[in-house]
Amino acid sequence: MPIYMLSDALVFPPPELAGEGGLLAVGGDLSPERILTAYKAGIFPWFGENDPILWWSPDPRMVLYPARLHVSRSLRRIINKGSFTVTMDTEFDTIIENCARTRVDSGEGTWITEAMEEAYKRLNRMGFAHSVETWLDGEIVGGLYGVSLGRCFFGESMYWLEPNASKIALYHLVKFLEAGRFAFIDCQVYSEHMYRLGAREIPRRRFVAELKAALEEETMRGRWSGLYGKGGGLQ
Repeated sequence: MPIYMLSDALVFPPPELAGEGGLLAVGGDLSPERILTAYKAGIFPWFGENDPILWWSPDPRMVLYPARLHVSRSLRRIINKGSFTVTMDTEFDTIIENCARTRVDSGEGTWITEAMEEAYKRLNRMGFAHSVETWLDGEIVGGLYGVSLGRCFFGESMYWLEPNASKIALYHLVKFLEAGRFAFIDCQVYSEHMYRLGAREIPRRRFVAELKAALEEETMRGRWSGLYGKGGGLQ
């Protein structure tokens, strides 16, 4: 399969033209309009510090349906204990910066380059990107961020400084999305971590069809901090 070079126009080739590994196109920019256009088509940016901007649409696609979140007994006990508190959209910049920093510090490397950070911070200010923060003793110890369109949440990254902190953030996000009748969380590509939490791979064709249906619903644009209630539901 060829890899397509993007022009200034906000147009992507169809996802089914992606190569075997999911790489579809190269180039373009990280403007909010282009990123949102990509998500709506089932495409996302993912590239390293010294790479050009790369756009992907893998087949199969990893998704988590809210009703299928697996909560272990040990995690349930920790949640019920109430030592951690959770907020939404109160510290987006901190969450995305820590997602990048913890990966670098661990030697993994990161696709959350400075350009990606700035792009998603813009999306947050526009009301499309959201964060979930997990707190312990007044300090943020984990969290996650992603993008919301229609009734889809496109998960980007999570991190933890305390055991289970990111799982607690995910649990509260899922309860919030479930209350809002969201269709799924897009996890993009397979990971053992998300598989253990209930995510599964589905064919890209099915993902695109479900995405199209979910995008017909109104986007919950704006800060979610005012909508988030105790236990993860909608206020």
